[in-house]
Amino acid sequence: MSSPERVVAAVQMVSNDDRPQNLAAAERLIARACDQGARLVVLPENFAFMGRRDGDVVGQGEPDGDGPIQAFLADQAARHRVTLVGGSVPITGPEAGRVRSACLVHGPDGQRLGRYDKRHLFDVMLANGEAYRESDSFAPGPQPVVVSTPAGRLGLSICYDLRFPEHYLALARADAEILLAPSAFTATTGAAHWASLVRARAIENLCPVVAPDQGGQHANGRATHGESMVVDAWGGVVAACGIGDGEGVAVASLDPAQRDQLRRRIPAATARMQSGNPDG
Repeated sequence: MSSPERVVAAVQMVSNDDRPQNLAAAERLIARACDQGARLVVLPENFAFMGRRDGDVVGQGEPDGDGPIQAFLADQAARHRVTLVGGSVPITGPEAGRVRSACLVHGPDGQRLGRYDKRHLFDVMLANGEAYRESDSFAPGPQPVVVSTPAGRLGLSICYDLRFPEHYLALARADAEILLAPSAFTATTGAAHWASLVRARAIENLCPVVAPDQGGQHANGRATHGESMVVDAWGGVVAACGIGDGEGVAVASLDPAQRDQLRRRIPAATARMQSGNPDG
């Protein structure tokens, strides 16, 4: 039987360019997840703001440690006495005209326990003509981050990081017990790759993954995939939201012993961690 600290929730949203409205939706969904017993609640990338234009997010940037989005996370974590992860928050830094996409972890007392800045930025051109250049608005972060919390050691990532398995190898080497992948996958890339990527990161590291995603039609006219999911260390999907059908929560209980049991039986993940490959 899993301990209460390992009941986890992936929150699916359809955020827009109205920050108060987005935070109200997040508050409602956090409460729903907690009502179902979640002790670790993970919000998706861009949960507080998705602008109509790519550069709009820069105007929402908050100084590190101050601002309404960060205050919201601290308040909600303390109110529900849970470990709460804000999938991405725009945090100002030294780079002029750009912000950092920061995944923030708050403990049950509301205090911040850790921060990870997205390393791999989504600069792509899709076959259907969709184009994205995150590097115009965001500066990349420096390194992988694992945070110790009451819910376990959390290995942090954001969205496009999912395509870089070496990032998760670094998290596994740092003894991450649960991998987090808050995302805003496009409907196009999500339909082709989302579930495969999330499950692959779990299987190759024999480590559970909590992967909340944006899922629906946004004010900027773009569509996101959804299918927010919790995947166990064997790669099995143990809870999931629908594809592109709006907000929801995927809640599941993770066995904290499963990771180590599997690694003893199938030493592939251990062999990878002991290899000389760089962390990317």
